Amino acid sequence: MEFSISALAPERAKTACLVLGVFKGKTAAQAELTPAARRADRAAQGALRAVLAQGDLPGRAGSTVLLRRLAGLAAERVLLVGLGEKSEFDETRFRDVIRSVANALKELAVRDATLYLIGHKLPSREIAWNVRQATLGLREAFYVFDQLKTQKKGPPPALAEVTLALAQGGVPASASRALHESVATADGAALAKTLGNLPSNICTPTYLANEAKKIARQYKLRHEVLERRDMERLGMGALVSVTKGSHQPPKLIVLHYHGAAKSKKPVVLVGKGVTFDTGGISLKPGAEMDEMKYDMSGAASVLGVVRALAAMKAPVNVVGVIPAVENMPGGGASRPGDVVTTLSGQTVEILNTDAEGRLILCDALSYAERFSPEVIIDIATLTGACVIALGHVVSGLFANDRRLAEALVAAGDDAWDRVWHMPLLEDYQEQLRSNFADMANIGGRPAGSVTAACFLARFTRKQRWAHLDIAGTAWKGGREKGSTGRPVPLLVRFVLRHAGGRAA
Repeated sequence: MEFSISALAPERAKTACLVLGVFKGKTAAQAELTPAARRADRAAQGALRAVLAQGDLPGRAGSTVLLRRLAGLAAERVLLVGLGEKSEFDETRFRDVIRSVANALKELAVRDATLYLIGHKLPSREIAWNVRQATLGLREAFYVFDQLKTQKKGPPPALAEVTLALAQGGVPASASRALHESVATADGAALAKTLGNLPSNICTPTYLANEAKKIARQYKLRHEVLERRDMERLGMGALVSVTKGSHQPPKLIVLHYHGAAKSKKPVVLVGKGVTFDTGGISLKPGAEMDEMKYDMSGAASVLGVVRALAAMKAPVNVVGVIPAVENMPGGGASRPGDVVTTLSGQTVEILNTDAEGRLILCDALSYAERFSPEVIIDIATLTGACVIALGHVVSGLFANDRRLAEALVAAGDDAWDRVWHMPLLEDYQEQLRSNFADMANIGGRPAGSVTAACFLARFTRKQRWAHLDIAGTAWKGGREKGSTGRPVPLLVRFVLRHAGGRAA
C-alpha cells in the first residue's frame, strides 16, 4: 500500500473513492460538513446535504454512507463518514473513524482512495499526529496473515494507493516527515506481527537470527550472532540454562544501526526472544499454551524498530540485542532448585523454570553494557501478573531513572501506544531473597510483575534502564487472535524524540 500526502481541492480529486467527514447535528438536516465536505457539496450542487437530510448517515462516529458518480465531482465514489459530536471528537474517535473507513474500503475493493480526514484538529495534537495515526490505522486494518493457508477466504485487499489530503493551504513539512516516519513504522510493526504470528516450528531462534541477517543485508547494517559455545565461553550461565531442554540451538543476535555520529552513544533495545515457552520442568497448563509462540514478541519488536529506523534513515544510533531460545522440558532441562551463575557473576536459584524470560534477559542486559549505551530498554512478554494488573490496554513500564520513565510515557502517548509507570521500589527486593544463591528468580505471587522487574534491576544498576512488560499488549486472543506489533510505534517515537531527530 503506497501513501502520499497533498493539498488538493476535493472536487478535483480523481480517485476511486473520496472520503469526507461529517459531524453530528441535532437533526440529520443539521449535520455539519467539514470544510472539505462543504467544498465537495457545493461542487455537487447540494447532493451531499440532500443525502444527509434524508437521514442516510447515522450520527454515531464511524458510520458511513456511499454515493456514486455525483455530478460536479471528479471522484467515482464519495464515502461520507460520521465523526460524531464535534465537541467529543478526540484521539479515540479519530482512530475509530480511520478503522471504520478502512473496513468500508475493504468492502468496496477499490484500488485507490483519497481521505480528507487528517485536517480535523484534535486538542493538543499537531497534524503530524493525525498523519501517523491514519497511516498506521489503515495499515493495521489491511494487515493479513494467511501465508500458511492453502484455502484463502478471498482475494487480497485491493487498496494499493492512499492519498491523505488537505482541502486548503499547503502541506506542512512536519506532516510530510510524519508520513515518511509512519510508513516505515508500519512496515516495522508488520514485520513484528508476522514474526509473532508464525508458528514455533517455523519461527525458531535460528529463524530470528536469519531475519536479522536479512535486515542487515537490506540496509547494510552490522550484525553478529553468538552461538551456544560463545555464550558458554562468556559465562552466560542463566541464558544457557534455559536452553538445555531444547533441541533448538540458542542465538544471541546483535543488530547495529548507526545513523548519527559515532561519538553519539546508542540506545540499546533488548528483546526477549523465547520462540516457544512450555514452562520447562515447571510445565504450563495445556489451555492456550499455543499462544506461547508469542513469547518472542519482544524480540520481534526490536527487529521491527531497527528496520523502521533504518528505512527512514533516522539520525540515531541503536543497537538491538536479542537472546533467542526455546524453553522445553527434557532430560537435560534445568530443574527447580538449580543454581546458575550469570554473566555479571551473580548467582541465581531457579525456583521456577517458567520464569525463564528474566534469566535470558539478565545475561543479555549485562552483555549490552559493552556498547556504552545512553540508555537500555528491554522489551518482554514477561509476566502474567502484568496482564492482571493492567489488562490489554497499556504496557507496564518500570525504570530506574525518572526522566527516562517520563520520556517513555510521553512517547507512548504521542504514538498512542501507551504505557503505565509501575513502582520499582527497593522494598520489593526482599521477596527475591534466596538461602542458597544471591537471589531467587521468582518473588512469589504478590506484585509478580514488580518483582520480575526488580530482578532485572539487579543487572542494570550502572545503567539508565527501563523495562517494558508487554505480556498484555503484544497479542490478542480469541476470535481476533494475532500479534499486535506493539510496542514498535512507541519505541520508534521514543528513539526519535530522545535523539531530537527526525526521519531524513
